[in-house]
Amino acid sequence: EFMQASWDIEEVQAKGIQHLASFVKGRSAFPYLQKFTEVITFAMRTHIDSHKLQVEGCTLLLEILSQALEQGVMMALDEGVASCLLHTVRKHSENEEFLSLLCTLLMMVSASEVAAENLRKVGIIPDLLSILRRFLHNEEICFSGCALLWSLAVSEDNADQAVLQSAVPVTSAVLQEHLQNGVVAESACSALWALALQGSLTDSDYEPTTALLLDALRMNPERAVLVKNGCLALASLVRLSEAAALALTLDSKGSGIELIKDEYHLHFDEPGVAEALCLLMNELVQYDEVMLDMRFQKMEKLLSEVKLQFPFS
Repeated sequence: EFMQASWDIEEVQAKGIQHLASFVKGRSAFPYLQKFTEVITFAMRTHIDSHKLQVEGCTLLLEILSQALEQGVMMALDEGVASCLLHTVRKHSENEEFLSLLCTLLMMVSASEVAAENLRKVGIIPDLLSILRRFLHNEEICFSGCALLWSLAVSEDNADQAVLQSAVPVTSAVLQEHLQNGVVAESACSALWALALQGSLTDSDYEPTTALLLDALRMNPERAVLVKNGCLALASLVRLSEAAALALTLDSKGSGIELIKDEYHLHFDEPGVAEALCLLMNELVQYDEVMLDMRFQKMEKLLSEVKLQFPFS
């Protein structure tokens, strides 16, 4: 009530946020987290020029969302909150450190489908792509930015294809830049999978994207989630294009079929990886030329191994 009575006074809002933070840290505020979120974002929107208040507001929102997730509660933030966060992104689009915090916050917000839908509605994807382009070197921004992009693209029913198509080169650039960073590469592979599912790649994207995903698998063979998501992305590409299938089998750095076999043997006890590999193989066999290569590589032996390992799946 104290904050709501004095929206226009920055010092009141700053002090109010500090007091709310002490309640949240004490974990006595759980029933009021939704109300806190509304008050904090309104204060941020009212004082958009105050960098200090924006940072403190974002930090507290992160704490609130973390507590909610720990309790198994998904906070579906409304369109007003999404709009406020977008205004904050635009106002502070040059501040790398603050954007790193903001992108982490937006990634957590987008865990809720309702919140992800609201972020899409207010048009956050072009701003997100602009941030990724500008701060391609920043691992935290690239990780959370690609994870956010995955959430925004994966369940997009009325996809704006022009916007999603523009996300493909940016996501590929992130993956290329951070191929050796397993955490970021995993996030970028997930985003490419979502974009492939939406049919956002053009004919000229299939071969280079396939080669890039194979590079990600080669560079991070031990990361089961990356292998799974990379194979799901490849399966989506192969389903759409024979060029992708041929690029996988004829890759200049070695056969993609051979790579699939190696990855399975590395993760033979991971059902998610095995399922993704089977989905990829299921897409590959629709092309006669690839089928011949799979026979040559004795893939039926691998499939028999999978069947024995997971007899009830």
